[in-house]
Amino acid sequence: MNINFRLKSLVILVFTSCALFAQTPEKQVGDLPLDPAVRTGKLPNGFTYYIRHNEEPKNRVIFYLANKVGSVLENEDQRGLAHFMEHMNFNGTKHFPHNELVNYLQKEGVRFGADINAYTSFDETVYQLPLPSDDPEVLKNGIEIMRDWAQEATLDPVEIDKERGVVLEEKRLGKGSAERMRRQFWPQLLNNSRYSVRIPIGLDTVLDNFKRPTIASFYHDWYRPDLQALIIVGDVNVDQIEQIVKAKFSDLKNPQQERVRTKYSIELTGRNQFMEVTDKEMASTTAEIIIKHKTGPVTTEAEYREAIVKELFNSMMRARYGELSRQADPPFIQGGTGIEDFLGGLDMFDASVVAKPNELEVGLKSVWREVERVKRFGFTATELERVKESYFNNLEYMLRAKGKTNSQAYVSEYLNNFLKNEAAPGIDVEYKMVKAMLPTITLADMNKLVETYVRNDNKDILILGQDKDKATLPSETTVNEWLKAVDAEDLKPYSDDVSSKPLLINNPVPGKITKEEKNSELNITTITLSNGIKVLLKPTDFKNDEIMFSAFSAGGTSLYSDADFRSAANAGGMIHSFGAGNYNTTELDKYLSGKQLGVQPFISERTQGITGVSIPKNLEIAFQLLYAYLTEPRKDEIQFNNIIKRTKAGLANRGNNPNIVFRDSIAAIMSGYDIRHMPPTVAMVDQIDLNKICSIYKERFADASGMTFIFVGNIDTVTIKPLLEKYIASLPSTNSHQQAKDLAIHTPKGRIEKTIYKGSEPRATVELYFTGDLDSSAQVKYQLDALKEVLEIRLLERLREDESGVYSPSAYASTDKYPTPHYTFGVGFGCAPQNVDKLIASALDEIAKLKTEGPPVVNIDKYKAEKQRTHEINIKTNDWWFGYLNDQLQDNNPLNQVNDYKANMANITQESLKETAQKYLSGKNYIKLVLMPENKN
Repeated sequence: MNINFRLKSLVILVFTSCALFAQTPEKQVGDLPLDPAVRTGKLPNGFTYYIRHNEEPKNRVIFYLANKVGSVLENEDQRGLAHFMEHMNFNGTKHFPHNELVNYLQKEGVRFGADINAYTSFDETVYQLPLPSDDPEVLKNGIEIMRDWAQEATLDPVEIDKERGVVLEEKRLGKGSAERMRRQFWPQLLNNSRYSVRIPIGLDTVLDNFKRPTIASFYHDWYRPDLQALIIVGDVNVDQIEQIVKAKFSDLKNPQQERVRTKYSIELTGRNQFMEVTDKEMASTTAEIIIKHKTGPVTTEAEYREAIVKELFNSMMRARYGELSRQADPPFIQGGTGIEDFLGGLDMFDASVVAKPNELEVGLKSVWREVERVKRFGFTATELERVKESYFNNLEYMLRAKGKTNSQAYVSEYLNNFLKNEAAPGIDVEYKMVKAMLPTITLADMNKLVETYVRNDNKDILILGQDKDKATLPSETTVNEWLKAVDAEDLKPYSDDVSSKPLLINNPVPGKITKEEKNSELNITTITLSNGIKVLLKPTDFKNDEIMFSAFSAGGTSLYSDADFRSAANAGGMIHSFGAGNYNTTELDKYLSGKQLGVQPFISERTQGITGVSIPKNLEIAFQLLYAYLTEPRKDEIQFNNIIKRTKAGLANRGNNPNIVFRDSIAAIMSGYDIRHMPPTVAMVDQIDLNKICSIYKERFADASGMTFIFVGNIDTVTIKPLLEKYIASLPSTNSHQQAKDLAIHTPKGRIEKTIYKGSEPRATVELYFTGDLDSSAQVKYQLDALKEVLEIRLLERLREDESGVYSPSAYASTDKYPTPHYTFGVGFGCAPQNVDKLIASALDEIAKLKTEGPPVVNIDKYKAEKQRTHEINIKTNDWWFGYLNDQLQDNNPLNQVNDYKANMANITQESLKETAQKYLSGKNYIKLVLMPENKN
């Protein structure tokens, strides 16, 4: 469960009777038609449903219950209860009292939080429930759960009191500098509208003290069929499901004295506003210019065309700021503009900058200068054609992917259709519209858009900074003078320089395929090339238009001294940012625009290699780019200096953020304070040397003979072979076969306890780690994975449900085979500072029970059910096979271990987990790390 709002430069935006015959929802004149592939209807009581058959994934279905009910509907004494009501639907309904709902679903392989979830925002509350669809009983119960959520919550006073602590802990997690500053500028930014006083998380005074009748009143008033919709997408029989929905939901009642569901909005006043807010934990100085604008849902073809124009505008502006950020001396850390959704019937033109220290004027002027340039001169024809091609190609990709589209994508469309009246015509209609509309979109449309959105009214200027800089932050008059100065500058039109050179400087000299082996069981072909490279091909039909690939060989940064480590560790990312072959970064961005591929070289601690993804149509270009990165890397001093300067600027106030300080401390302690794992500093950045980066990069890729390539996806094994010979068999080979070094960086042994004091909010973060040497067999990994899952179930039951002390406790386990087999098993949670010791004791008590009693069998069964359901889905995805093959090959493990899944799961028992806990959670090597506020004492 979460409250659905996000921050952009700390500006919060929200995403944002008994008759058995259904009526078709009313269709307004001019509306785009709803996708005919979805069955939809409205019952006489106003309840709406959407049902669609979709087999991605097979034997699965997703249920969503959408309610046009959010925090804006709360009375003053109900502030926070829309969100609290969301919680209560998981804590007792007619057919699943108390916590039986979560318990039942876990037994069916559904994870609380990861699968079953919900969110509450200002205008809506949405519940989600993914289930297996091949079990009629589970399917029937899934619909029963949705019916209970719609109008059958029990609201047990005992459960309400237990949930208060959970909700308050969820609220605690959101506290910090962002939330403190938001409280100050939010009312003014929202023109003191209803939204400014109805933050979904609510007020402590209400959450702590409300009684059952208050929340029951909210539930009775607003959880009603005329404000609800059920969305069902998955591998189901639509006719059968529709009849069940009609029978189950037609008897939902609307209140006799029905309250009007007011549609709240933010009224535009026409005035301009200036806000300046500081906080001691703010890590940077930012400025944001927000020009608000009335908008509405996309329901007609004309509105759809306007939405495309906005997307094209945003793409062109992103490209321009991308170029600006790559200057020798970048004017900001981050900067950009765009037209985005806002809140309350508004969207906005937003120009924002994260300034370098003491350079707010330079940063803001640079961002606004590009706005002014577009106002005066518009865009170029080549810019527009490039983004139009990219937009169309993306839509074409979606059309080709039809039939392999995940159910979640359809659910999102129907959610927006119901909650926001957004059109959902389906990919076929959209493709035809876009194909007809794109040629008609002109530079004049872009100019008109700029005139509409970049205005001098309804403009808010927001400056956010650190307390220590408060005296030097600019006034409203000063900022307006900066903007006027830019408006008066003698600007030149943007020049869209496009290279016509080929990507590669030199054509590869092809090699040969010397050997080919087929593993029929796994459908994997292993090819050996004349330069010694091995290539594994795993063709799949999981997606219509996706090929994932990677390559790795041994070595990495482990082969370099501490003095050269920073250069080695940054070589992969730096070289990637310089471009490749004949193209610098800007030229390469333009060349790749409209093409659907990505390639990224890397150098990690023990390996170096490259990873990427492409559609079949663009695969040869992806091969060319791969070849260019490995054999024709560029050296770009301007871009290097740019990155170094921006990195240093970003480090200036890193220590202000409590969470960053804590994470940095964890990394240092867990590595035994090894220099390679210490928090980044300006001195460390100064160690990065351009010449060393280039030489190290070339050294790491000078010998491809030890490389292994993996390709997974929609591969044509015939047409890919000439590409392998041309672009991969041609890579240089010296047969040096270097191996990575053991740097002897180990988690310290023994018991370590450390408390870090940072931050002013009354919140604590706890991390507990058990570490040590590992028996690296696959069976042990399964046992550790099961152990952390059954422990997490108990932590959820005890720390959250029984003790109401945390919101979302977690357990995790990681294993590494090299350089020496070792493991890390952890527990983490956030809580009130005064509860740290008590909750740690509870967590350790649950671990002790694992060692003395083993986990409850019911929790093992829950783990196996969830794992089995997840495995059934994962094994039919490119992502899973891609990750699996990479892991197995890098760890030198047999590829056929996937066939041992059932045996490994069968070996997980109460006794085996008890023994695993005794061995790996002995406490011999135990690290307790706690983040506490500075004002604890």
